[in-house]
Amino acid sequence: MRTPNNERLTPDIAEAGGADKSAPERRCILSGEHGARHALVRLAISPDGVVLPDPLARAPGRGAWIGVSRAVLEEAIARGRLRGALARAFKGAPLTVPEDLAQKVDDALSRVLLDRLGLEMRGGRLILGSDRIAEHARAGRIALLLHAADASEDGSKKLDQAWRVGRDAEGTGERGIRLPLDRAALSVALGRDNVVHLALADAAAAERVGSILARLLHFRGLAPDEHDGAPGQPGAPGSPVAAGDEHIEIEG
Repeated sequence: MRTPNNERLTPDIAEAGGADKSAPERRCILSGEHGARHALVRLAISPDGVVLPDPLARAPGRGAWIGVSRAVLEEAIARGRLRGALARAFKGAPLTVPEDLAQKVDDALSRVLLDRLGLEMRGGRLILGSDRIAEHARAGRIALLLHAADASEDGSKKLDQAWRVGRDAEGTGERGIRLPLDRAALSVALGRDNVVHLALADAAAAERVGSILARLLHFRGLAPDEHDGAPGQPGAPGSPVAAGDEHIEIEG
């Protein structure tokens, strides 16, 4: 994709909740609010002038960032507000806003999440299988617990309980996060049969996956409640990736 040249980035400031102070913020092109870069979705212009999602923020040049939910984005597209905001962000450069841009953003975020899970799998950091996850959970060695969208309540509750035991969090109601992806999508992405439950023991890997997951959950309007996840993970109390996500922005 090509985009017009960047203007200088806004100064680096702390994320909401006082997390990483080195993370630059971006200004939402629709709301005018600010949010951490990792919580937003970048838009760029393709060589033929079509506005497309750039979820990894790798396209060169100027970009416009969005962090609102899919419902808000679809309304902005329908009312022409997004086109006007993009025209200002891209300084009047010729552009076309696809009617299905919201779906393209959803697909892009899902693909990035699945790709990240695949990378963690190949790096030996992803734990699969209920028995193996339960063993690690009871020993307090799970940083992030995930369930497929179509995982059974019974199976999920058993692993959630094992996780709470290992974290000395019994009675808190804390539980793993239900992914907005079913077992079929997970199985294809990971090259394994019937992937229903997943876990990460490595804290850095959990943060990488959690940050991407938070963006997708927010975009779909499925942000976890306060009992989901663990400290520092999406939806958890004090989680940096759970804050400042109703944003879009102008960037580079």
